[in-house]
Amino acid sequence: MSLLEVKDLRTEFRSGGSVFAAVDGVSFSLAPGETLGIVGESGCGKSVTSLSIMRLVPNPPGRIASGEIRLEGRNLLDLPESEMRAIRGDAVSMIFQEPMTSLNPVQTVGEQIIEAIRLHRAVTAAEARSRALEMLRLVKIPSPETRLDEYPHQLSGGMRQRVMIAMALACDPKILIADEPTTALDVTIQAQILDLLRDLRERTGTAIMLITHDLGVVAEVAHRVIVMYAGRIVEEAPVGPLFADPQHPYTLGLLGSIPRLGSDGDERLQAIEGVVPNPFALPAGCRFSPRCPLADARCKAEQPVLREIAPGHRAACWKAPLDLVLPTAAAAS
Repeated sequence: MSLLEVKDLRTEFRSGGSVFAAVDGVSFSLAPGETLGIVGESGCGKSVTSLSIMRLVPNPPGRIASGEIRLEGRNLLDLPESEMRAIRGDAVSMIFQEPMTSLNPVQTVGEQIIEAIRLHRAVTAAEARSRALEMLRLVKIPSPETRLDEYPHQLSGGMRQRVMIAMALACDPKILIADEPTTALDVTIQAQILDLLRDLRERTGTAIMLITHDLGVVAEVAHRVIVMYAGRIVEEAPVGPLFADPQHPYTLGLLGSIPRLGSDGDERLQAIEGVVPNPFALPAGCRFSPRCPLADARCKAEQPVLREIAPGHRAACWKAPLDLVLPTAAAAS
């Protein structure tokens, strides 16, 4: 049974007199204990999807226009804000992209974790402090007794990210949404954070929704992957089949841009020509068609539907199933 069900989610933003959908008809599920990776370039709708689930889309200029977000059967979009506040940080928690701007600079680390605990649990200040200390130990922060009374600016970037994870996990959430949790961290710290997330999932059973632009990160920790482009899902599959047999040209392009170990240095990375389209001037057909070397007249005229190509593997491409390696943009031109 699914823990989270998102159905036909549409989140709109208004700019001037115009409206565009940052998330347009997105549907997916998340099972207990599963790690779901959501990938794509900046501007593809990944973060807006996560903010929609938390009902934190700024209004104005944004709003959730339609769809359902069901947590264990309850549609979160039907709940009053008071009930939604009780869910945030408790049943569903989120790690935001930049811990230095997400943490309060004038409160100690301990004060911020304690505040999150006492908001959702009927415990004394001493019990909340003990739980906060326990969480810092869980995320493997060195000298947690000392760090508890320090301010965010006294911690390194990696430790601040661990504090954010500790705060998010303090009330044993069923779902943890991690929005670019390794951004701006060096490679060694990135690996430590990913190991920590994997270890915490195995230890606590928390389901994780991992938002990232890095397919290498997804390969490390995810069970299943959703690829988004211009507000829509273009491919969804278990992590193994997605990497072994991608079925959308955009996914192929993303995979082609990943450096590979063992290359002789002469192999050039494949670039995806162009940029994500202006949301106010989307193509009539497939939104990837202006950048796709496989696009034909049908691709440019008709919006492809997300359909099952193989068991558990869906793609929104008229050419699927693909049985070829995507040519480079230079070869296509």
